[in-house]
Amino acid sequence: MTLWQDFNQWKRRAIIKTGKRVTRAIDRFLASQSLVGDPPAFDTSQFEWVKILENNWQPIRKEAEQLLKERELIPAFHEISPDQTRISKGDHWKTHILYGFGRRIETNCQRCPETAKVLESIPGMMTAWFSMIDPGYHIPPHRGPTKSFLVCHLGLIVPKDKDKCYLRVADQKLTWDEGKCFVFDDTFDHEVRNDTGEHRVVLLVHVERPMRAPGRIVSKLFLALIKASPYVKDGVKNMEKWEDRYAAALRRMENQPVPQD
Repeated sequence: MTLWQDFNQWKRRAIIKTGKRVTRAIDRFLASQSLVGDPPAFDTSQFEWVKILENNWQPIRKEAEQLLKERELIPAFHEISPDQTRISKGDHWKTHILYGFGRRIETNCQRCPETAKVLESIPGMMTAWFSMIDPGYHIPPHRGPTKSFLVCHLGLIVPKDKDKCYLRVADQKLTWDEGKCFVFDDTFDHEVRNDTGEHRVVLLVHVERPMRAPGRIVSKLFLALIKASPYVKDGVKNMEKWEDRYAAALRRMENQPVPQD
């Protein structure tokens, strides 16, 4: 490793460390501005857009089932976001990203047109991806970057033994139901366990948190800083690379001759 690479790694770590301190201060202010309170998990009846997802879950699930068949072509989370290597190991957590901080990933959306159409109808939708967890995989405890948005999971493919496949946020244990959503604040300590022999697939959506006007202003400014950070810029570059590779792999699959009996 060169001195320049050493310096860049040190600079990246310093930026992330400073960013975390600033983020905590901003999050305290955003929590005070929240129009839906600041619990770890929310009553989904507070959000009209939840019904949009739940009413359309079956066509979304069909697209998720096809992606699961193509999982070898889909990147692991840390292959898109290198900062996630602590919580994403090996090839066990796949992420098919449709929107990243408002940016539409064209190839992926074209592959899942019904899901993309539903997502575009959700006000304040920021980020969305299919999250696929392998049997037996554990995502260690971690925290999200900001209270600017809330996280929604729409259950699509859920192991039969739901008690052994769950998300813990703070002191609450949330389990998935196919066709149903739960909404939580990922700035609280949370982890995921799939202690079953089946895959778990959800549609994960980040939606802007309802806030008073001062909170909305600060949130938009802070999100602009996040979008300009290496955290997002590196993810965008990596996603573009995977987008090209994914499209090329799909073309090769589609052009393969059909076996004759």
